[in-house]
Amino acid sequence: MSYFQIMNRFIAIALILISAATSAAKPPRTRSVAAPQPPTVYGVAFYNLENLFDTINTNGSYDLEFTPAGARKWDTEKYRAKISNLASAIAAMTCADTPAGPAVIGIAEVENRDVVADLVSSPELARSNLGIVHHDSPDQRGIDVALLFNPELFTPLDVSTHTLRIASEPQLRTRDQLCVTGVLGDADTVSIIVNHWPSRLGGKKESEPRRIAAANLCRQISDSLWRRHPDRGIIIMGDLNDDPHDTSCAVTLGADKRAENVRRHGFYNPWWKMLDAGRGTLAYRGNWNLFDQIIVSGTLLPAHNGKLQLKRARINNFDFLRDDDGRTPRRTYRSGRWLNGYSDHFPTEIYLEKR
Repeated sequence: MSYFQIMNRFIAIALILISAATSAAKPPRTRSVAAPQPPTVYGVAFYNLENLFDTINTNGSYDLEFTPAGARKWDTEKYRAKISNLASAIAAMTCADTPAGPAVIGIAEVENRDVVADLVSSPELARSNLGIVHHDSPDQRGIDVALLFNPELFTPLDVSTHTLRIASEPQLRTRDQLCVTGVLGDADTVSIIVNHWPSRLGGKKESEPRRIAAANLCRQISDSLWRRHPDRGIIIMGDLNDDPHDTSCAVTLGADKRAENVRRHGFYNPWWKMLDAGRGTLAYRGNWNLFDQIIVSGTLLPAHNGKLQLKRARINNFDFLRDDDGRTPRRTYRSGRWLNGYSDHFPTEIYLEKR
């Protein structure tokens, strides 16, 4: 073997030994594990805006009250103050789970699309770029329901409206039920039915058949959706003018007090226990009512393993929304006196978690 062959072999052996030593000195590689992502939570809210009228009389005697010449002296200054106050209330609906605010907000007692547009374009809400789904109802007072949505969190797919008709009262003109189907984030498709059921004018017992009829209509809409989409999550929200334990909610709609009793195509009412505990969204003669409800189908409960599941519910009774008593809602007027308030109802909200 030549001298050069010997040297080449020696160098090769040396390089192998150095490589082995270097490899041994390196710490073993560990497989990187991605940090668990926090769950995605969507807020779904409802707010009765208490007579959000503009200052123009478009409905004859029913609208005259909310004009500069009417009993309330409803002028541009008061209207703008009302818009700003309500926008501040909606902008405050944030929490650690939903820093951008609710994905959708059902609203009631709005006169027309223009007042809703003024609301979402106000300085307090403009940056949220909220979308609007609105429909003019045949209501005698000229008030409607609508749905606001954050386009980054909710994508509408379909809209339908449903008129309440009662054979024994063909002259009845009330708010239509607005059904909006859409996708919450990238989680799942839900259908939201926004309501403002007939009032208790004339007495609770005397007017109850109207609200039972409204609950029946809600149930019919839901059953129709489930026939086509058995796994669909359905949310019934609104000012129902009844409490969770009243016949329209508890019997006709079948919204149960206990989640464990609810079947997939049944309904759960998370507000019932709150009312039992002495909490409400509006007060009448010192007593609480909880008319502002967001009721969820069994398909949105953890027991039924859907892609979206109810996490919790809360009344957004922020301190600044309360009257001087520190307890009840600070409304726009009391006994004919302008209070520069918000609404006679507190807003409500539920939280749905993506699973």
